[in-house]
Amino acid sequence: MFKNYFKIAIRSLLKNKLYSGINVVGLALGMACSLLIGLWVKDELSFDRFLPDADKIMYVRVNFPYNGEIVTNDVTPGPLQEAIAKDVPEVAAVTKINYGPELLIKPVGNQTTGEKAAKERGHYATEDFFGVFDLPAIYGNPKAALAQTNQIVITRKIAEKYFPAGLAIGKTIQLDNNKLYVVGAVIEDLPKNSTLQFEWLVNWKVQEEDWMTKWGNNSFNTYVRLKPNTTIAQAEAAMNDIYPRFAGKNFETGQPTLQPITDLHLYSAYKNGKSVGGRIQYVRIFSMVALFILLIACINFMNLATARSATRAKEVGVRKVVGAGRSSLIGQFLSESMMTSLLAVVLALVLVWYVLPTFNEVFGKQLALNLAEPALWLIILGLVLITGFLSGSYPALFLSSLQPIKILKGRLQFGSGPALFRRTLVVFQFSLSIFLIVGMLAVGKQMNYLRTKNLGLDRENVVYVSLEGEIAQPKKVDVFRREVMRKPSIASATTTMSLPVNIQSSSGDLKWPGKDPNQGTNVSVMAVGEGFTQTMNIKLLAGRDFRADSPADSARYIINEATAKLMGMKDPVGKEVEFWMGKGQIIGLMKDFHINSLHQAINPLILLFNSANTSYLLVKTRPGQTQQAIADLEQLSKEFNPNYPFNYHFMDEEYEKLYRSEQQVNTLVNYFGVLAILISCLGLFALAAFTAEQRTKEIGVRKVLGASIGNIVGMLSTDFLKLVFVALVLASPLAWWAVSEWLGTFAYQTTLPWWIFATAGLLAIAIAFLTVSYQSIKAATVNPVTSLKSE
Repeated sequence: MFKNYFKIAIRSLLKNKLYSGINVVGLALGMACSLLIGLWVKDELSFDRFLPDADKIMYVRVNFPYNGEIVTNDVTPGPLQEAIAKDVPEVAAVTKINYGPELLIKPVGNQTTGEKAAKERGHYATEDFFGVFDLPAIYGNPKAALAQTNQIVITRKIAEKYFPAGLAIGKTIQLDNNKLYVVGAVIEDLPKNSTLQFEWLVNWKVQEEDWMTKWGNNSFNTYVRLKPNTTIAQAEAAMNDIYPRFAGKNFETGQPTLQPITDLHLYSAYKNGKSVGGRIQYVRIFSMVALFILLIACINFMNLATARSATRAKEVGVRKVVGAGRSSLIGQFLSESMMTSLLAVVLALVLVWYVLPTFNEVFGKQLALNLAEPALWLIILGLVLITGFLSGSYPALFLSSLQPIKILKGRLQFGSGPALFRRTLVVFQFSLSIFLIVGMLAVGKQMNYLRTKNLGLDRENVVYVSLEGEIAQPKKVDVFRREVMRKPSIASATTTMSLPVNIQSSSGDLKWPGKDPNQGTNVSVMAVGEGFTQTMNIKLLAGRDFRADSPADSARYIINEATAKLMGMKDPVGKEVEFWMGKGQIIGLMKDFHINSLHQAINPLILLFNSANTSYLLVKTRPGQTQQAIADLEQLSKEFNPNYPFNYHFMDEEYEKLYRSEQQVNTLVNYFGVLAILISCLGLFALAAFTAEQRTKEIGVRKVLGASIGNIVGMLSTDFLKLVFVALVLASPLAWWAVSEWLGTFAYQTTLPWWIFATAGLLAIAIAFLTVSYQSIKAATVNPVTSLKSE
């Protein structure tokens, strides 16, 4: 029986090559999209799940009440780790790490390979790091090594990069051209689907400073491992009184909250103390796009199969007369759809294999089509069965229900049911396409808004270099900056603790006269050197910038409008506040500028004048002299800092990184939106061809009676264009809702004007008209003698 089904399916496919080809190509494109997006989604959902007992590892955040809401800090104060270790018995281990600097690694001695020195990213971590993260060791004991202040833990990559055969144990490494460390352990490289990414670890105490021990400074990442059978709620309840007991009266409102590390990558956005999503939103969008495209491809198949039912009616009648039951007919037609689906999945695998390198490059992944993985074959089998059944079920049920007597007597009339079903499918198909077109236009408009919005600072022609080695020494920072300023290609320069487009450090230490003792504060903070507002072109509403020739400025502050509003000060310049540098006057009021991504509202900001505590040199180049400025920076860097390779970056690059996920969504919606339209047009093309074929004699009669080519084209096109218009009406409200929801994740967003929906509709109608009109013109230009000769 199955052999017979197979033979008939092959014959049917070969007999109708055009329609079979359209079905196979359409399904293959839909399947290829689904496979690509499925691989991406699988990778996104796998983050941090490789860790042993990953369900017990938690990331610590801190909630603070602020202006009637709860603000969640992504980073924590240094003392929190010690307090949890001391006071929370539900926690088996706790560790903290710093932000992860890139420092110069230089192997010492003759037993090294070709690489002499390079910058590698790593962390300073407390000694219980490997109690929280049980990472596999290749050589040595990582936990024992990290407990020592003269040892370093490195990854396999670093071991093999700098030492013959990766034999690094006992070898000496110089870090940051400063202290020497003995390699105490080598661990496996971290996979790409890890939120933690580092190449080396050194004991926390090596770099600990006094400010790191203050409860008011939120700058570090804290992780805990819960004891067996301990729930998140139990651990959080045990942490309730940590801030009141240990942090002091200014911070007693702090409340630690735990997030499973397996959620950290996808659920990073918090609102009012609760996780409200994050990257998971894009996983859902990608999955929805994959489903839409697969449905569009399946609809093509269903439409063509039901439209061509008349050509197979006699076959069904004869089979029923000779004894074929309805179940066997259903089996036959489903086998044809399964065969089409099988051919399509083979083509889809070829397409995925060809496109995957480009897909990885665009989306920053290392996905692979591993045909040796059983799970992949299960996915492919499921795709074949679901697609084959979904696309073939209705045609199979419809064709198998035809009555043989009416078929063979030539009295078969389909009625309005099948035609209505086909129209419904076309409407649904183009509704999905219009939805994606609106998404393309709206996401593109928001991305343009992000690129062009006035941030309140000027990031154009701003180059930054890291302050490290010799030029990081407090006495040399300002000397180096002054030498840079002497170059004609450079307009101005300053030093900062953070990059001003992405300030992460915050504090609750700010005090002012009349402050309510119960009022919580969450102020972003950044140390800067001379010339900050000039270099970044930030408008000063009142007062002045810091000056190097004014020693008293080291105990003075500059604030933004949001900070003035927080303190209730209309004219803050000259007023006294208390912060990290002690009591001091406010000497400047800046106009608000964006210090994070536009997902977040502008936070209160306070600047300190402390060039010794800065990490970056920001340089504003003169127009048209950027390349000369970079050359000047390189020459000065080699003079002042000969042991470090010169590296530079543009401020624009750092700003673009804030919207990497949005850029990926924009790319995906553009590519797959065009693909969805292409698949829809394939189906519409085939349906128009079949309609024209069925109406050949009608067209011939109309031409004999005087109908023009325009009349014929209009007649054949109008029905399809009406369906596209209905699709526009149905898709627009849904698209408006979905795009509004996405735009709602931004604190600052573009508008959603009516012309986006009008443009989407016009594009869909134009594309549909061009698709249908080709077949219409072809049918209209046929000689009526040829059409009617059989009559």
